[in-house]
Amino acid sequence: MSATGADRDAPGAWVLWWWARRRSVVLDVGLALVSAVECAAEGVAFAGKAGVPDAVGAVFGFLVGSVLLVRRRWPITVVLVSIAVAPAEMGFLMGIVGLYTLAASDVPRRYTALLAGMATVAVFVVTAVEMRRDIAAQADDFDPSTWYVPVMALFMTLGLNAPPVLFGLYIGARRRLMESLRERADSLEQELSLLADRAEQRAQWARQEERRRIAREMHDVVAHRVSLMVVHAAALQAVALKDPQKAVRNAALVGDMGRQALTELREMLGVLREEPGPVAPAVVPLAAVGRAAAAAAEAAAGPGLGALEELCQESRLAGAAVELVELGESGAYPPEVERTAYRVVQEALTNVHKHAPGAEVVVRLAHRGAEVAMQVENGPSDAGAADAGLPSGGNGLVGMKERVVRLGGAFVSGPTEAGGFKVSAVIPVRES
Repeated sequence: MSATGADRDAPGAWVLWWWARRRSVVLDVGLALVSAVECAAEGVAFAGKAGVPDAVGAVFGFLVGSVLLVRRRWPITVVLVSIAVAPAEMGFLMGIVGLYTLAASDVPRRYTALLAGMATVAVFVVTAVEMRRDIAAQADDFDPSTWYVPVMALFMTLGLNAPPVLFGLYIGARRRLMESLRERADSLEQELSLLADRAEQRAQWARQEERRRIAREMHDVVAHRVSLMVVHAAALQAVALKDPQKAVRNAALVGDMGRQALTELREMLGVLREEPGPVAPAVVPLAAVGRAAAAAAEAAAGPGLGALEELCQESRLAGAAVELVELGESGAYPPEVERTAYRVVQEALTNVHKHAPGAEVVVRLAHRGAEVAMQVENGPSDAGAADAGLPSGGNGLVGMKERVVRLGGAFVSGPTEAGGFKVSAVIPVRES
């Protein structure tokens, strides 16, 4: 008989041999004592009929009745002993309890049916023999028909053996059902725990992805605009005394770029401060929420491919020789594709201002129907150009690659044979 930790006595729980609970020990010992006393009394009666000393019959009966102590571990043994001592008219309680324990245990049903049938036949034979003997002793007072003894013996046998067997089968089925439900509950609890851990991992991933996205946006806005502002400020410092009119133009450009940077930062911070509207309660997968949020964020208002000429003009005003070459016919691209393409070109031009001041730059944009490709290639830095001393955190190329790969594209960057640097990206076009 199986028992879980919940079934055992909480404080001081212990196990002795095959007993899992203290009350099981008390119950089995009590039943064994009652059975031993019963069999001892019946053994004395049998000893008188067999012509042996009463003490022998009492000891034999006591030992036979004590077999009930092992009913949980060896129920088949208890039933076989009760069948063996049935002709001696002893083991009444042992037979009933043994059949119940056998039917409620995990013993194969064919063995249960065989032993229950043997016990029924034994009890039927003993009952029929004793009944005929009693009727023969009262022949003058009672003369039954031939069928009376078999029918009455059968009724008495079924009345003794059928209830414990049926009740044992019910208890065994109920016990197995409870064990199955307990295992299923444990399995569901483990699955829920795994789902909770997985949901926590997905939430952590979503938070990290959102932080990376915000970091990319901040880097693109701040790095490009501020880099151009630093370049113009350096030019303003150089020509302030020599060419006041050019200094005024550079100062105006610095102001315009600062205002543009502030505008983009305000838009970004405004999106972060927006409170989500009320939504209907529904069960939505966390991954779908993360994907929808990321798509909505990327699809937010922002510069696209139409703003590339203006972007290149800003670099030209900063002193860089930038040429924009566009191939193919432009189509209606999803907002996240145009935004990503724009950011790649923007970051590449920012790197040119940082690491190759005065270099000639060629920006190529190719429309290929199913995909859009862009390439920003610069030559070696102009040795005569003044270095603005712009700091670099090394996150520009990483951010560009993350943007392109997230849309299923390809990104390649590296130095050229002419001593310059080249950034290439291909983004597949999907229906928005």
